Amino acid sequence: MGNRRIWEIGGFVAGGVMILFGIVAIFMGVNGFSTVRDSIKQEQIFFGQSSDPAVAKYADQWAGQQVKTGDQARAFAKIMRMHTLEATGGLAYAQMGRYQSAANPNDQKGTNDENAAAKVNGQPVANGARDIWVTETALTTALNASYMAERLAVFGLVVGVALLLSGIGFVILALAVFGRAPEKEASKVIATSVPAAG
Repeated sequence: MGNRRIWEIGGFVAGGVMILFGIVAIFMGVNGFSTVRDSIKQEQIFFGQSSDPAVAKYADQWAGQQVKTGDQARAFAKIMRMHTLEATGGLAYAQMGRYQSAANPNDQKGTNDENAAAKVNGQPVANGARDIWVTETALTTALNASYMAERLAVFGLVVGVALLLSGIGFVILALAVFGRAPEKEASKVIATSVPAAG
C-alpha cells in the first residue's frame, strides 16, 4: 500500500471522526437547550407588571409573561436582586451584621457583636433582613445557572456544526488530493496500454 493510499485513508478516518463528533455535539446541544427550557417552564415563574420599577428596568418586554428562556431567567434574577436591595435598605449581604441590634432594632445593618444584639431567652436574634439574602442568592444562582446552561448549549451547537463542516472538508480534501493518481503515473499507465503503431 503506497503512502498516498495511507494518507487518503487517514483523511477519511479523520473526517469521519470529526463528522461523528459534530453530530454528537449537535445532538447534545439541542438536548441541553430543550432540557433547560423545559426545566425553567416547570417552575411556573411569571414576571410582574411593568408598573414595578424593577420589571420596567430589566424585563419590560416580558411583563406579565412566564419565564421560559435563559435570557428571561437572567432578567428575573436581576429583578430579584433589585427587590432584595429595596427590602434591605440598599445593603448587600456582606454589609449587614448577623444579629439584630438591641440599640436600634429597626436598623437593617444590624450588628456582629453578640453583646450588642437583641436577645430572646438569652440568645441573640438573627438579622432577618440579612436572611433575605440567603434565599435570594439561592434562587438567583439557579436562574443565572439556567442562563449559563442555555448559552453553553448554544455553544455546543456551534462547535458541533464547526466539527461537522470540518469533517466534511477533510473527506473532500482527502478525495481531491489523494484520491487521484499522480499525473506521471497516469501517463505511464496510458503509454503502456496503447499498442505501438507499425
